[in-house]
Amino acid sequence: MSENQEIGSQITVGGLHTNYHDLGDGRPVFFIHGSGPGVSAWANWRLNLAPIAERGFRCIAADMLGFGYSDAPKDLEFSREIWVEHFAAFVDAQTSDKISIVGNSFGEAIALAYAIRFPERVDRLVLMGAVGLDFPITDELDRIWGYNPTSDDMYEITKTFAFDPSFVSRELAELRYRAAIRPGVMESYSAMFPEPRQNALRALASKEEDVAQVQAPTLVLHGHDDRVIPVDVSKRLFDLLPNAELHLFRKCGHWTQIEKTARFNTLVSDFLS
Repeated sequence: MSENQEIGSQITVGGLHTNYHDLGDGRPVFFIHGSGPGVSAWANWRLNLAPIAERGFRCIAADMLGFGYSDAPKDLEFSREIWVEHFAAFVDAQTSDKISIVGNSFGEAIALAYAIRFPERVDRLVLMGAVGLDFPITDELDRIWGYNPTSDDMYEITKTFAFDPSFVSRELAELRYRAAIRPGVMESYSAMFPEPRQNALRALASKEEDVAQVQAPTLVLHGHDDRVIPVDVSKRLFDLLPNAELHLFRKCGHWTQIEKTARFNTLVSDFLS
């Protein structure tokens, strides 16, 4: 086994090498990470997978194409459709059962788009720090997607994710920085969200009329003090989704699953149950 905890199991779907983590037994729950530089499924969900798996779920979290230790083909044109198709193939390779999905930020956009395209496959949704609707891009998100690969800039970017600065350390930023500068990583990252980044954000968004057709029970979570994605995006999702409930955390930024770990794990586990 690799000493690098970000490297889990390996599978090839659609000719593309995919790195993923698979914990627990029970109803399948797929976790889709966010889009920060240097992110991976393990970095995003390391505090959540085991506790939720212990509640009787099979928790599966893959590195999306271009992130972590999954493939990032040089000739691939990244798009919402490509990510959804790869995720769908990965899901089908893991189970034929209906699934639940927990999506974070960028991952929420992919989860929502998957639920719109494959409604018969989705049992429940958890959408956190939503990017699934169009909105005026924040300066913080524009800076994250336009990341300049230096250790100092990674530290400054990482601080924007949390309300409480004690959750951010130089050591954490350095780990993310080292992950971001692995060969080929920044080239892929830059290709995902080119300028003007408002267009890149719009390309991830689903149409409101499509969102309103999603029937799966949905838990919407958001940090009240999120500087990256405005909390109003989740409020709009709540208004659109016919079977949604909304939970907001005060004194919490974009890292709900990290800043409010225990409450997040309980809320998600109870909702999925």
